[in-house]
Amino acid sequence: MMEQMTIGQLAAAAGVNVETVRYYQRRELLAAPDRPTGSIGRYPAAALTRLRFIKRAQSLGFTLEDVQALLSLDDGRSCAAAREIGEHKLAEVRERLRALRLLEAALAELVTRCTTARRKVSCPLIDALLVPDGSNG
Repeated sequence: MMEQMTIGQLAAAAGVNVETVRYYQRRELLAAPDRPTGSIGRYPAAALTRLRFIKRAQSLGFTLEDVQALLSLDDGRSCAAAREIGEHKLAEVRERLRALRLLEAALAELVTRCTTARRKVSCPLIDALLVPDGSNG
């Protein structure tokens, strides 16, 4: 890995585009590089580490606001605050999983009903989707 990188090299190494790097700079998630007069800005290797952290956190479902909070806590003294952010995200994930399990069960039942209703004119799955929530027609 190179010690100093241009924005293009940094973006390529992190698997993002240059505009993503600039956007993160505007959001103050990533520092703009030092730019000596008349030369191209060069990013230190730490910028790549930070950029990869941002992308990894996003892939786990953290918002950019969450990422910014986590990055601000990266001083070793605020583990409790980072844990609180993680616990909040874990609760959100568990709620989404609960909702997906309910959806899975409902769809499984409807698919089963579709396979047993071969000679009927209307399909139970389509009928269920046509009926407003909690109604029977």
